[in-house]
Amino acid sequence: MQKNIIIIGIIIIIIGTFWPLITYLRLGNLPGDIVIKKNNFTFYFPIMTSLIISLACILISYFFKK
Repeated sequence: MQKNIIIIGIIIIIIGTFWPLITYLRLGNLPGDIVIKKNNFTFYFPIMTSLIISLACILISYFFKK
């Protein structure tokens, strides 16, 4: 359990370190992301961004297993 918490903390630190690069690549505004804007309401559902991040996590875990 403690090992998982440490790994999650390290992952959060790595994401925080590379956040300027992530925003530069515009990962939050990909085609396929759903944005609904009404009067004073905005709904944002990042489908494509979630798929790309999930694929990257799967590839990283695949390479660490070997």
